[in-house]
Amino acid sequence: MKITLIKIVLRFCALLPLPVIHLLGNLLGLTLWLVPGRLQAVTKKNIALCLPEITPARQRQLVRRCLQETGKTILETGALWLRPAPAVLRLIRQVDGIEYVEDAMASGRGAILATPHLGAWEAAGLYCAARFNITCLYRPLRMPGLEELVNRARSRAGGNYVPANARGIRTLYKTLEEGGTVAMLPDQEPQAGTGVFAPFFGTPAFTMVFLSRLTAKSTAPVVFVWCERLSWGRGYTLHFRQPPQEVYAKDLATSAAGINLAVEQCIRECPAQYQWGYKRFRTRPEGLPSLY
Repeated sequence: MKITLIKIVLRFCALLPLPVIHLLGNLLGLTLWLVPGRLQAVTKKNIALCLPEITPARQRQLVRRCLQETGKTILETGALWLRPAPAVLRLIRQVDGIEYVEDAMASGRGAILATPHLGAWEAAGLYCAARFNITCLYRPLRMPGLEELVNRARSRAGGNYVPANARGIRTLYKTLEEGGTVAMLPDQEPQAGTGVFAPFFGTPAFTMVFLSRLTAKSTAPVVFVWCERLSWGRGYTLHFRQPPQEVYAKDLATSAAGINLAVEQCIRECPAQYQWGYKRFRTRPEGLPSLY
């Protein structure tokens, strides 16, 4: 019943114009802000922890804006997944920094795209699949009933989505060996025993090392990409960014710190559109208390 309801909502939202979707998302976000809940509490905690330099009043304002953007993220998903790919791609009004990927491809070494949970990351994935035929790792959904819909939606413009297992990892290495493009999310907590602690906005965060190992073994350039949601439902702007050189360090801890710094730099360009409601600091170094 729950899966059926989610599919109905997704299909309904896919029929609405983007300005209407974002207006409704704003209203949903305001409800999340006015009614106390887990998402609001985690958002407040993360913003206070990561951005202590801004005043409490500005932190409260950022919490409200972030929850409004979260509402837009939730409701725009139907349009980004279910509309024809060309219709979604037309919503991307501007692209900057794409030459970083083009130069990497021209070198023959392939490229690694890192897409943080910032802005409309589903739109970023669709654009990169259509433009670069990416191979991307994915984790199985917590709702298996949506697996087929999501996989079909994400691959409809091209690209190859492989599960995050040994076979999928081998596929990524092979793609880079052939000069192709791979993509992954750099700001999710990895499974226990597969990461290191590295600073993220000054706080230790359990961070993946797979991206660091992939970079070291393949020598492929890393490019960060995020999709900014424009106001009033006007569409999106896609941003490609070069990371700090620490990302390429052979030492895994140094490289992981560079990855987190690159994510930080993207977030500071548009802090309201980051997924602050994610428990990024769920895993803590031994001896430190829980933050949530």
